[in-house]
Amino acid sequence: MKLCSYSTGGNSRYGVVADDGVIDLSALLGSEFPDLRSLIAGNGLAKAKQVSAGRKPDHRLSDLVLLPPIPAPEKLWCIGVNYKDRNAEYKDSSDLPKYPSLFVRNPSSVVGSDQPIEKPKISEQLDYEGELVIVIGKEGRHITRENAWSHIFGMTLCNEGSVRDWLHHGKFNVTQGKNFDRSGSVGPWIVTADECDPQGTHDIVTRVNGEERQNDSTERLMFTFDYLISYLSIFATLKPGDMIATGTPTGAGARFTPPRWLKPGDVVEVESRQIGILRNVVAEEK
Repeated sequence: MKLCSYSTGGNSRYGVVADDGVIDLSALLGSEFPDLRSLIAGNGLAKAKQVSAGRKPDHRLSDLVLLPPIPAPEKLWCIGVNYKDRNAEYKDSSDLPKYPSLFVRNPSSVVGSDQPIEKPKISEQLDYEGELVIVIGKEGRHITRENAWSHIFGMTLCNEGSVRDWLHHGKFNVTQGKNFDRSGSVGPWIVTADECDPQGTHDIVTRVNGEERQNDSTERLMFTFDYLISYLSIFATLKPGDMIATGTPTGAGARFTPPRWLKPGDVVEVESRQIGILRNVVAEEK
């Protein structure tokens, strides 16, 4: 099942993506589950399947403003340097990492699919990073790797937009360059685990204006999904609706000579065959 959050007529709602339309779960289940995060937390997937079975879409996808699938997650974790060969891109002769690199994004730093991402006025170095995202479905702390898979509700995609010259303003963090308002995106929807099997192999491809820039597979992850869930849960309670962006492959714009920064009008597409396409056009900061 594909589940999305969206806006229509200025109202935020959620629903089931069916072909080129959306079945409005807010109308069917809103009194019990007011948003998609509460549906996940309340174990409402079976009920969503039941009430949407055989129904025709209430909206055309093209008529809706897609929001990030979880518009306000408690935590949006981001993993850095997680695909093989990524460490070598830094050209610093460092050993492979023993633990994941980790930072957090604010919900205001991402938009939904087909919404503009913004190049900030203060920088020319907006970059793309296509990533697979796992969505937590069940609360847990000190989760073992063996049990980690049962905590995954589904998967979505992220363009983890980075403002490169702001990544090292502080001595020990990259937070500034990862949290410019509307600099990245998440979506277009969540594909539930029963339909995309997080334990399987997933491809991840990023294109800019139709040109392929990144292409890799979860077979080449250094820190796998189950490891990441187990590791994060050592120090933080994972909650339903939390999202983990699992790292980007080689080929970001900063790694070209000269660098290939995003410009207004550029179209960035992040795709995985079992999930779909996250598409955004770059705009100047409002």
